[in-house]
Amino acid sequence: MKIVLIGGSGTIGSHVYRAFSKDHEVILANRRSPDFPVDIAKKESIEALFKKTGQVDAVICIAGEAKWADFDDLNESDFYIGIKSKMMGQVNLVKIAKEFLNPSGSITLTTGILGERPVPKTTSAALVNGAIHSFVLAFKQDYPEGPRVNVVAPGLVEDSYEKYKDYFPGHIPVPMVKVVEGYKRSVLSSARGELIRIYEP
Repeated sequence: MKIVLIGGSGTIGSHVYRAFSKDHEVILANRRSPDFPVDIAKKESIEALFKKTGQVDAVICIAGEAKWADFDDLNESDFYIGIKSKMMGQVNLVKIAKEFLNPSGSITLTTGILGERPVPKTTSAALVNGAIHSFVLAFKQDYPEGPRVNVVAPGLVEDSYEKYKDYFPGHIPVPMVKVVEGYKRSVLSSARGELIRIYEP
């Protein structure tokens, strides 16, 4: 398969890249890539990426940002960071990338546990995560037989546990192998319109 992986240089993305690149051609795209640069917050950047890659079998997005802060400290522009990047960035990605997908191709988006189990200082992040969950479920209604679009929602992963554990008291860290399997399920199975939760209910 020919797979475009957006944001594959972070904690989760690097594991996903290693897993898929063993058996597939993986095009690694991110803001710092000299060959396939992309900023999902900019629609024209996404368009330029796929004009360069051409037809693909799958797209995986592990990118997007949102501001963490107490609600009273967030202004409207702070919320628009996540809305423009994490939310509309992934929505625009689907709108553009689906035109470059081969038959039975898939697009995998990424959110996280905050969409259903937010913690303090995450009103902005929780908002955009929940929006993407709803978007994926609704997209299936418009395209019951078209492009497969799923979303993987990891919990606090083991590799980031020490860094973020104080924000997630009582959360059980998720093994990276389990997270990777979630992405494999989205890309390699016939899953369509699924919210793939990688955390304890």
